[in-house]
Amino acid sequence: MLRINDTIALADWELSEQFTRAQGPGGQNVNKVSTAVELRFEAERSPHLPAPVKARLRRLAGRRWTSDGAIVIQVQDTRSQARNREIARERLADLIRSALVAPRPRIATRPTLGSQRRRLAAKAQRGTVKALRGSVNTADEG
Repeated sequence: MLRINDTIALADWELSEQFTRAQGPGGQNVNKVSTAVELRFEAERSPHLPAPVKARLRRLAGRRWTSDGAIVIQVQDTRSQARNREIARERLADLIRSALVAPRPRIATRPTLGSQRRRLAAKAQRGTVKALRGSVNTADEG
């Protein structure tokens, strides 16, 4: 069981782990021991997450969200299998915690009168600068 917060805890059947041999440093150990972990969370089928949280989680997960509605997290940061497993579970919990926070709705506001006047004055100034950029008539100088 993976506890996310006081109200949400994920059941063991929703999580599956697979261990593979990691890349990178480790000496002779890297060829013998499967230390990298691939944590798979069946997010779409989870009864513990409400629908809006699942939608936000899908957007936050990005490429880690699979076509069948699971989140796959791969960790091979350390040489220890147990530590990689803890890191993967913590990353999943952080991802779900960030999806639990609903974004504040944007309240549309109008621009102030002063900002409108400043914008129009800047446009007029820019227009005069561009209007003065004409071709130079050299016939008058000679």
